[in-house]
Amino acid sequence: MLGVAVPSGGIDDRGSSPVEFVLVGALLTALTLGVLQFALAVYVRNVVHDAAVEGAHVAALADTEPGEGVQRTRSVIGRAIGADYAQGVTVRETVALGVPTMEVTVRTTLPLIGLLGVPSGLEVVGRAPVETFTDEG
Repeated sequence: MLGVAVPSGGIDDRGSSPVEFVLVGALLTALTLGVLQFALAVYVRNVVHDAAVEGAHVAALADTEPGEGVQRTRSVIGRAIGADYAQGVTVRETVALGVPTMEVTVRTTLPLIGLLGVPSGLEVVGRAPVETFTDEG
């Protein structure tokens, strides 16, 4: 406790409550803002990941081009968090577990203060098996 010695030998605690309130309030405010920023970063990661998976599914369709998956990924990210987060989107065909697969990779900003953050600090990958036409008959 903060206090001042008084002539009668006791301690004067007047004024210590506002100081304690400010110190505890500042700590709680910083903690709350940190939790909110972490939640925003997780939200951005989830949106970007879901967009990458959706773009991979579009790119893997038999009647589409891989570029359509990139467009779909950019569209989803742009609507949810902004077009600035949809710049580093690439698509390629790979093989996963012996199955031809379309892979959409998104490199975007990792938000640290609001939506400002480290460019290319977050990378997510979405995959989908390639659909093919089969001749039955």
